[in-house]
This record gives sequence, C-alpha cells and structure tokens, in this order.
Amino acid sequence: MLTNAVHVFVRTAPGDGFGLPLRRPLMAQYFVIHPTHPQPRLLQQAAQIVHGGGLIVYPTDSCYALGCQIGNKEAMERIRAIRQVDEHHHFTLVCRDLSEIAHYARVDNSAYRLLKAVTPGSYTFILHATREVPRRLQNPRRKTIGLRIPEHPVAQGLLTQLNEPLLSSTLLLPGDELPLNDAHEIRERLEHQVDLVLDAGSCGIEMSTVVDLTGEQPQIVRLGKGDPSFFGVAA
Repeated sequence: MLTNAVHVFVRTAPGDGFGLPLRRPLMAQYFVIHPTHPQPRLLQQAAQIVHGGGLIVYPTDSCYALGCQIGNKEAMERIRAIRQVDEHHHFTLVCRDLSEIAHYARVDNSAYRLLKAVTPGSYTFILHATREVPRRLQNPRRKTIGLRIPEHPVAQGLLTQLNEPLLSSTLLLPGDELPLNDAHEIRERLEHQVDLVLDAGSCGIEMSTVVDLTGEQPQIVRLGKGDPSFFGVAA
C-alpha cells in the first residue's frame, strides 16, 4: 500500500555523543504514474510529500529533476549534497504559468511577450528576482533567479496540486555526463537520499535551453532542448 509519510531517523555524529535529527528517507517511495494522464491520487500524495518537507524526483519536458518546497532550506541542502554543488549553484523555480513567474521575477513587457510565445516549453529563463524570492535562492551577485514552465503533464499536474512553484535542479549526478532518464536506475542510486521517485517513463536527457532576459537583448546561456530561434539564434 502506498503511503505519503516522510521518513526520519536519528543518527549519532561520530565523537560528539549527541543525536542529530536528519530528514533522510529509509527508502524512497516509488510511484508509477501515467505520463500523459497522471492519476490524481498519486499527484495528491506527491504534493503531500513535498508539503511535508520531502525531496522528490519528477519528470519534466526535458529530463528528470529534483524538487522540493521553496521555503525548505533543509531539502535545498539535500539537493546541493546530491548534486555536489556549492552555494553559487543557480536553482530554478518551476512554475505553473506566467502569473506565478510574475510573482517571483520582474518581467517587463518585452520579456512577457517572449515568455508568452514560448511557454510552456523546455526553457529556463534568468530574470531579476522579486522580494518574494528568499535571498539564499538568488544569484548572490546579480540577484537573479531561474524560472521555467514545463509542458510535461505530470509536472503540470503536480504544480496544480501544490499551488506553488517547485524549487528544482536537473537530476545530473556527479561524474555523469548526462541526466538520469531511467526511473529504476534513479531509484537504485538515490533510494536513500530522496523521499519519492515519480516514474513517468523516459522523458529525455537533453536539458532545457537557458535564456538570460535581464539585458536589453535575450542571451542564450545554455543551448538545450528548447528551440533558440525564438530569440534570434539559429538552431
């Protein structure tokens, strides 16, 4: 029977004799979810796990990603540990629609027109953050944040259930050249480090195209799955 509990155990740190409570799953839950018509019950349970402080693996329209609640600092640090990235790593807020993006980023008229033309889709946009974004999630120098609106039905269904964005990072593990794409392998490698794996089958290994919209003209930061021709760059 599926459960939505988030597992916690207590570990004693070597040499200090004190019990340190750490949120770590004894074993990740594993939901096989339909890629185009996701089961509402599973989406609800996944959202409950996120709201309960859990860290999940979920599919997007480019590749699998790690996701947690925006305000969950501990889960964010778990992502850093899994990815082995430092405090300068640019996290992404994965949003349902343009209205959510406008809540977390400053979007002028020209940027809005571009966003409207290419979303939902396999793009991540760098924009100046609003005050709604915690400072620890912003680029420390530029005060920017990455945002995207995925087209994948599972990601969209989950965001609807959450009623808020996911703090997210591509599931690219240290030493790997490409993101993980097989949910069974993801489960084997991360079953003691995440709380849930949402298996929607293959969703690809090509990361999103990253576009910086903070300047006068859009700038392609990373060429990925999203078609760059919308921004005046040849594919």
